[in-house]
Amino acid sequence: MVPEWLQRLNAPQQQAVMTTEGPVLMLAGAGTGKTAALTHRLAHIVRERLAWPSEILCVTFTNKAAREMRERVGKLTGGALEGMPWLGTFHSIGAKMLRRHAELVGLQSNYTIIDTDDQLRLLKALIQDNDIDDKRWPARQLAGLIDRWKNRGLNPADLDAVENESYANGRGQEMYRLYQERLKALNACDFGDLLLHMLNVLKQHRDVLESYQKRFKYILVDEYQDTNAVQYLWLRLLAQERKNICVVGDDDQSIYSWRGAEVANILRFEKDFPGAKTVKLEQNYRSTPQILAAASGLIAANSHRLGKTLWTDLPTGEKVRVIGVWDAPEEARRVGEEIERLEREGASLEQVAILVRAQYQTREFEDRFIQIGLAYRIVGGFRFYERAEIRDALAYLRVIAQPADDLAFERIYNQPKRGLGAKTLEKMHQHARRTQQPLAAAALELADSDELPARARGTIAELMRHFLRWRGMAEAMTPSELLRNVLEESGYDAMLKADRSSESAGRAENLVELQRAMEEYPTLGDFLEHVALVMENDARDDEEKVTIMTMHAAKGLEFDHVFLPGWEENVFPSQRALDEGGLASLEEERRLAYVAITRARRRCTIMHAANRRIFGTWQSSIPSRFVDELPADHIESETTMTGGRSLWQANWSESEDPFAHVSQSRPDRSSARGPGWQRALATGYDTKQARIPENKRSAASFAAKPRTDVEIGARVFHEKFGYGEVMGQEGNKLEIEFDKAGTKRVIDSFVTLA
Repeated sequence: MVPEWLQRLNAPQQQAVMTTEGPVLMLAGAGTGKTAALTHRLAHIVRERLAWPSEILCVTFTNKAAREMRERVGKLTGGALEGMPWLGTFHSIGAKMLRRHAELVGLQSNYTIIDTDDQLRLLKALIQDNDIDDKRWPARQLAGLIDRWKNRGLNPADLDAVENESYANGRGQEMYRLYQERLKALNACDFGDLLLHMLNVLKQHRDVLESYQKRFKYILVDEYQDTNAVQYLWLRLLAQERKNICVVGDDDQSIYSWRGAEVANILRFEKDFPGAKTVKLEQNYRSTPQILAAASGLIAANSHRLGKTLWTDLPTGEKVRVIGVWDAPEEARRVGEEIERLEREGASLEQVAILVRAQYQTREFEDRFIQIGLAYRIVGGFRFYERAEIRDALAYLRVIAQPADDLAFERIYNQPKRGLGAKTLEKMHQHARRTQQPLAAAALELADSDELPARARGTIAELMRHFLRWRGMAEAMTPSELLRNVLEESGYDAMLKADRSSESAGRAENLVELQRAMEEYPTLGDFLEHVALVMENDARDDEEKVTIMTMHAAKGLEFDHVFLPGWEENVFPSQRALDEGGLASLEEERRLAYVAITRARRRCTIMHAANRRIFGTWQSSIPSRFVDELPADHIESETTMTGGRSLWQANWSESEDPFAHVSQSRPDRSSARGPGWQRALATGYDTKQARIPENKRSAASFAAKPRTDVEIGARVFHEKFGYGEVMGQEGNKLEIEFDKAGTKRVIDSFVTLA
């Protein structure tokens, strides 16, 4: 019997909620109400008293998702959900566990969580200390490697020869080990350590593992397709005893391999947990049938997937539009015109989004929207807690909370300027290393010695007295009040007031906003952990704006009207991704296309340009292979060329040709092609047609008829990629293995027989 409060859910959702015992895979397609199913399942466990809230582990990927889940479950259970300490992100729960067991990994419970900026500074210092060329082997490269190793659950001792060779000719393991040792000396860890340390504890201390296995009667995991190796291993250990684990995810939306996510985790769930119940959520509540059919037809080209069929009761709606334009500026103009039309028809700008594959694509839209006065926001820009003045304030607070935080102390020992230069810092570092104590403690000792000039000693002594007093004040006042005192007594406020630059007032306002943000946190430690785990600005803006963001950032969001520009080969799918990952990356790029299309509720418009400026260089393009893969019955194709002179004007002279500047490294061959050759090379479009009849061509078939003189195995020459051999042919598109550029897909009119 289904309880009345669950009857609003559809049958598969109810099944997912009420199948509480044993492993459950909730395979939830885009827009199928997986959040509703997951929150109702959690509420069901609590309402039926199958477990106390403190006996449930519920893991999400974002703080926003955790807050939303807590609020929803609170409403479903008749009030705010109290006493559920184990609902949160992987990192926040990892941090909570590690506080309890820090000594088992050589840390104290008040350890500091360092951010990327501090990590890079620490690695730069280690690189210099070990005589490594930081230009050839930069700190950012080492940071990326360490992050990848930690995501895979690898400690320094676990690296094989290949991994070791990936940095500084065989010094990867050594530098990873030194970095971990330095973190422990600082009583600090980075984000990767929050789970890696706990994975090590669970593996090496059976009593700790058993205590958590006994505690957690139920485990719920959101967005399981986005888990990396260390998260997967951590969850599998915790779930092995009771096996009451329910994971929610969609293999077709796994798009984060670049940050360690492994789609294989969800694909092998049934193997990891034999007897697992798979419940497919396939009824979509977001998009029209036309949008769903287009997305489903596209993703069907992937081979490594569990498979599901999305459907909806919504009205049929409009077909997905595929529009070809001359260049990126025209693309931006066309999108701007479309958005203005939607606004005139009553659409809210908040329900309009432009989703791009790469950040560089946003520039054209910004320029155009500024011209026409269209309000927009770029999601993923400069974040509040990354501003210099905010980082300075946080550094003061970190030293107050954790005296051994050398990275924070180094940032503000002379900020504002106190006359303590590089030589003073060097002496502090030398004394700290010699005496094996934190930088702040070493500075205090130096203030009582003759190793520094009298003025420097007095300045340091005064600063240390401030920190001693602030540390005492932290026990008696709120974090916000403490920061107010710190900014005034440190001279930071005075520094900003003395600064006559136009940025000074804004920096002071940011610090006031920081104080406001701190008001809701009872202790300094709570606030600092929040900052380390969130690092995002929650400021509100009531003005309606068009949202411009990457496809990756759009996952989990939805809009009435979605524009997808830049669907061209090498842009999307990304040539860089294909070069690095081959077929696996192609499938992930296709999943990204699926995610992008399914963000749309009512209208989805895909655009591709014949020419695009990428990093300052104009490049000619052909439509993305993904456009070819869209089912023809659910798309409406259109080609417009309104920018400058029309492409279809066949009477251009050579001097008028906008691509006459294209390098011709073999004039003896190219001159035989006639005056229209360069336009065909640049665009791949048939110069005799202004519009392609929809009943005769697929979405992407804008090129001329296939040549008959180019066969598989033929040697050809391309102006950009050089010589190569034809490996495959599909219509007028050739797959060519170039001698120096690798495998590319190009239109046959781009090449000549070698």
